Amino acid sequence: MDIRDATIEDIEEIRDVARESLAASYGHAIDDKVIDAAIEEWYSKDALTETLTTDDAVFVLAVDDGGPIGFAQSELITGREAIGYIDWLHVGPDHRGVGIGSQLLSRLRQALMNAGADRLEGRVLTENETGLGFYNDQGFSVAGKRTVTIRDETFTERVYSLFVDSTEEPAANKQQTEAGETVYIAYDETVRGSEAPFFAAYLDEDHEDRYGWFCGADESLDVAMDTMERIECTACGNQRRPVRWDAAYL
Repeated sequence: MDIRDATIEDIEEIRDVARESLAASYGHAIDDKVIDAAIEEWYSKDALTETLTTDDAVFVLAVDDGGPIGFAQSELITGREAIGYIDWLHVGPDHRGVGIGSQLLSRLRQALMNAGADRLEGRVLTENETGLGFYNDQGFSVAGKRTVTIRDETFTERVYSLFVDSTEEPAANKQQTEAGETVYIAYDETVRGSEAPFFAAYLDEDHEDRYGWFCGADESLDVAMDTMERIECTACGNQRRPVRWDAAYL
């Protein structure tokens, strides 16, 4: 088994692996139509071509004699810190349990570290118990959770974080609002933005009393969020980007 960078010639095989992996991991909890829609949204020829030709993307493939059997997909987003977002890590159901996922993650981590990542972040629906165990086994810490709605059903997505140079999280950083309030920024709680990540902001050091969001692009607290959880920095225009299951909110 070899691990190499994915190319546009691998698109059809990538789609096949993704479909089999999603069905094996989430088929018991999510309707087949949602999985099919997700494949067409995330892994269409146009979407994959764009991803595979993006400078900030890292996309590695596990290949055996029969072709691709797994892949890991990530993107480096820079701002206050450089975060390597692990969008997906798929291994075909017939090839699980032999360390392929660990090898893919190791290759992904090294590539992101070489590109300057300070931290890796992955997300898994709690219905995927194997995925939760995988991140725990790889040394990631639970950084938070969020609720996602897929076809009128509500699910919980757990957020995992790993600092590449240290197992310790940095101390909370303070910012001042225009009104003079002290706000504490949780750099381990993020959502992806079009220009840089947004970080959760709190009114207390224990991160219990939520204030809102802090924009990593221009370090502004002037961030608006509507009832659909669309986030935008009104100072610089940085916007929350849809990720993962957001694309399947059909």
